[in-house]
Amino acid sequence: MAQTRVRFGILALISGCVTINYLDRALLGVSMPAITSELALRPAAAGIVLSAFSWTYFLAQIPAGVMLDRLGARVLYAASLISWSLVTLLHALTVGLASLLGLRFLLGLAEAPCFPANSNVVAMWFPRSERARAIGVYTAAEYVGLSFLSPILFWILATFGWRTLFFVSGSLGVVYAFVFVRSYRDPAEHAKVSQEELDYIAAGGGVTNKVAVTGTFRIGEVLDLLRQRQILGLCIGQFSVYSTFVFFLTWFPTYLATERHMAWIHVGIYSALPYIAGFFGILFAGWWSDFMLQRGCSLSLARKLPVIVGLVLASSIVTANIADSNIVVVAILSIAFFAQAMSSSGWSVISEVAPKGKLGLVGGLFSASANLSGIVTPLVVGWIVQATGSFIYALAFVGAVAMIGALSWIFVIGDLTPVRLNVRSDAWPAPPRPE
Repeated sequence: MAQTRVRFGILALISGCVTINYLDRALLGVSMPAITSELALRPAAAGIVLSAFSWTYFLAQIPAGVMLDRLGARVLYAASLISWSLVTLLHALTVGLASLLGLRFLLGLAEAPCFPANSNVVAMWFPRSERARAIGVYTAAEYVGLSFLSPILFWILATFGWRTLFFVSGSLGVVYAFVFVRSYRDPAEHAKVSQEELDYIAAGGGVTNKVAVTGTFRIGEVLDLLRQRQILGLCIGQFSVYSTFVFFLTWFPTYLATERHMAWIHVGIYSALPYIAGFFGILFAGWWSDFMLQRGCSLSLARKLPVIVGLVLASSIVTANIADSNIVVVAILSIAFFAQAMSSSGWSVISEVAPKGKLGLVGGLFSASANLSGIVTPLVVGWIVQATGSFIYALAFVGAVAMIGALSWIFVIGDLTPVRLNVRSDAWPAPPRPE
């Protein structure tokens, strides 16, 4: 039997999930000027609403990772997808600030398993030499909704109102949930995968069989992971990576409309350009990383260099403050977002450093670090804009955080090797570690 290529169909399937995931969470940023006007929200209050999703998303990351290690990707992913789609649909019924905040909290809880599950799926279905590109493909799907679909979204918003956006997107997710349940299986359970493909994946380091998880989860495992230099450096770096992304996801349309005084139709057109740049940025980073690995570069260099370059270039966002032309500003922000997308390839290192049986937990911790910035960044930007009446210092804040992330990847993470847990998951407290 010839080697099949089922893994690419699986990649397309989870890429569809990511497209819907980010479309649902990003609709609030698109709709925020209209919602702010209808609900009479001040910038600081708008910042709270824009960050509310990340509060519960952050808190749910580690529990989602633990459940992922026990339940597997198919069960948890399907439950997450149907839940977040229904919550998105309910946004159309929002009647005030309290209900909007409540729905953002629920959306954060429902979407929490998505990216730890994506990391698990790629670790199971792809050999090491293909992982960066695979992660690049599904991460590029983050940008589809607000890049290629952005003019359509703004047309729907202008024609039918912001509630219709949430109704349409939520309904699409409910339908796709049934497609996912019907189509997704782990490698060892998939009816169409050949033994040759399974052998190829396994020979390249893919985890084709689910690793059994024994013992009970202990909070000491999280604390022990955070004491590991690699994990701490990755968490700092991922906070920085996501901070730039969150600015674009939440405040960017408002920035164009208020700071740059663009007409609403132009906001829809111009706001799509950075996302298009980001779409190609993550694909480039994945290709570059795997290319370096295949050409004999060390794993650490191949995985770290695209992230570092991306973070350094993302800090160029501050130069938008000195540009007068709107076209130049959009060009600067598109370059910054292309670079930010390159740095999103950091997900490819999780399967390299996670202890055996703890891939979901480490992925959850990594994702939690990213979404801590989802709490912090919208709030800080909102406070800055309300206090100063301008986005100048807000862009400076985003650029500085990107540079901190680059320094963490350069000086803190070190070589990419599997970390060792000193705390046993089946006993507490842990026995003393032998000298």
